[in-house]
Amino acid sequence: MRIKTQVAIVGAGPAGLLLGHLLHRQGIESVVLEVRSREYVQNRVRAGVLEQGTVDLLTETGLGERLATEGIPHHGIELRFDDRGHRIPLTDLTGRPIWIYGQQKVVEDLVEARLAAQGQVFFEVGDVSVHDLDSTSPSVRFRHEGEDYVVDADVVAGCDGFHGICRPAVPADILTTYEREYPFGWLGILAEVAPSSDELIYTHHDRGFALLSMRGPTVSRMYLQVDPHEDIANWSDDRIWDELHRRVDLPDGWTLQEGPIFEKGITPMRSFVAEPMQYGRLFLAGDAAHIVPPTGAKGLNLAVADVKVLSDALAAWYDRGDAGGLDAYSTTCLRRVWRAQHFSWWMTSLLHRFGDQDPYETRLQRSQLDYVAGSTAAATSLAENYVGLPLP
Repeated sequence: MRIKTQVAIVGAGPAGLLLGHLLHRQGIESVVLEVRSREYVQNRVRAGVLEQGTVDLLTETGLGERLATEGIPHHGIELRFDDRGHRIPLTDLTGRPIWIYGQQKVVEDLVEARLAAQGQVFFEVGDVSVHDLDSTSPSVRFRHEGEDYVVDADVVAGCDGFHGICRPAVPADILTTYEREYPFGWLGILAEVAPSSDELIYTHHDRGFALLSMRGPTVSRMYLQVDPHEDIANWSDDRIWDELHRRVDLPDGWTLQEGPIFEKGITPMRSFVAEPMQYGRLFLAGDAAHIVPPTGAKGLNLAVADVKVLSDALAAWYDRGDAGGLDAYSTTCLRRVWRAQHFSWWMTSLLHRFGDQDPYETRLQRSQLDYVAGSTAAATSLAENYVGLPLP
């Protein structure tokens, strides 16, 4: 079966679904393809911090109703080290907060909007491949419920993540990749317990990094720095709570509150950028083009910025025949990507213990932490990057 559309979108994560939503509002047709089931896509737990620019975009495009009710604005974060907490007042320093609203909720909102608009979205597709990307008539082939399909499109958007099929479709002599793997991972848990703090706590400790976050008034999200090759089976609930207490409890009596853990897993940490983010009529967005360690809370927000740039460029192309935005897509996005890469690398380097770290490097970390905690200028730099630059 053949399907004709304007934009074929590979991947129904936040990037692909939001791109389809933005294009629909511009009167541009699209088809979204996803190898996973709808249930899997909507239930996988990922990022939870939204920049104000992301919140504004979702709200302006009709996706803000549940976010306004369930999203939690945060006006600061805490850096905790040397058994003391140091608050960074984000809103006071920048005029903008950040919001806690889980990625799975963003995806649920986007799926509902897609279906309500009667937009085409195929879940659980197989044998996906892209063709003729360097022509004016690219196509995507896939199999769904026993039938073979071909999507003929003007443009293909690769929003299929780091392990997707779109980035490898770019010829190797055109694509340049930059990558760094970190010698640690994050053991993340979800627990049925009210957050122990009203704001996120980033902890630098001799035993390793820890982060206290949340997913709502009764669910806490917490992380521990561990070896990336650790087996999660070796981490009992009691061991996790004991280690969290060692890293985050304070001598003044402040202690972490415990509750039943209902999800846990270990995620390795990496930085990755692919350049350019476009080839012919293929445009990469989100994790298909770049990965950042979650310390800087940038992954989902970068994907949103990518598809905002792409949707605006496509609208100008279709409305006025202006291809300038499409031609400049990669250059425009990469400026923001590399800023976020640097900030995420800096936060990661500042807060984690490295396996080969010597006493000199440890003292440098402490000096930098003292500077950020004690200098308005340094705190403002952190805050400006953390809350995010305005969307293009």
